Amino acid sequence: MQPDRTAELAELLRQRILILDGAMGTMVQQHHLTEDDFRGGAHHCLHTHLSELKGNNDVLVLTQPEIIAGIHDTYLDAGADIIETNTFGASRIAQADYQLQDKAREMNRVAATLARQCADRATAKTPDKPRFVAGSLGPTNRTASISPDVSDPAARNVTFDELVAAYREAIEGLAEGGADILLIETVFDTLNAKAALFATETFFDDAGQRLPVMVSGTITDASGRTLSGQTPEAFWNSVRPYAPLAIGLNCALGAELMRPHIEALAHVADTFVLCYPNAGLPNPMSDTGYDETPETTARLVREFAEQGWVNVLGGCCGTTPAHIRAIVEAVRDVVPRSAGKEADS
Repeated sequence: MQPDRTAELAELLRQRILILDGAMGTMVQQHHLTEDDFRGGAHHCLHTHLSELKGNNDVLVLTQPEIIAGIHDTYLDAGADIIETNTFGASRIAQADYQLQDKAREMNRVAATLARQCADRATAKTPDKPRFVAGSLGPTNRTASISPDVSDPAARNVTFDELVAAYREAIEGLAEGGADILLIETVFDTLNAKAALFATETFFDDAGQRLPVMVSGTITDASGRTLSGQTPEAFWNSVRPYAPLAIGLNCALGAELMRPHIEALAHVADTFVLCYPNAGLPNPMSDTGYDETPETTARLVREFAEQGWVNVLGGCCGTTPAHIRAIVEAVRDVVPRSAGKEADS
């Protein structure tokens, strides 16, 4: 487990806008991997696995680690200060779809180790620009608040305790691999996020050490609410008791549509704010599957920075190293949002 770098990270967040990396899935897709590639080839232990693995990007840390490391390196070269582990779906719950639930902890550990090695190499090249590894904790493919059966509103396909156990296992793997930050991201159901936050607290208590925690929700439609029905302000107040180092929004929307929601969050949060939107809305005719060019995304998020709303900027679905490089240049001279104060009136 890495030493607690909260103080170092917080000081940097006060000095300048830090840059998170861009989409992992978008970059993986550019490799056009086959089922055999996802299995790791004829000599890999997963070659004879009974379930189809194509599309399970998280397993690539085990079967194609050089591809994942190469993507990390590309984002670091583009100027990212923080890279995310390739573990968005690496929970026991999500991996059950591929019959790989028993590999979940290993996936998280190996993914964090890979990202740690890449980040440390980049830091060694530029010691004045320390790099950080954020352990990605995705929302899983289950929701604790909403019924999967429209005819039975009380039905649930996962319990709070099951979510806590799955998140705890993932967190243990990420910590073993050397993650600096735990990033609970793409939160569409705040009850899922609370399970993740509870798991972090129990882990910290047992480990006798803490890591900085960031939480990022996702606004799912034009109503300005998460899937479980919360506005950005309500989302913040729900997770605020856990005192995350940063709160933010990612995915679902491009920067233009995310604007009012990140503004609302910035006005109520008394901590650091992060934002990593998609590259616009999906477009199957585009090379990346999304419409926005790096220049467009960078221009839009610079406006967020100039308004004093953000401390961390990056990219989600459809963004590439070119998007991250453009964002780095766009906000290089912009002062970060002040944090640790009373929320704006």
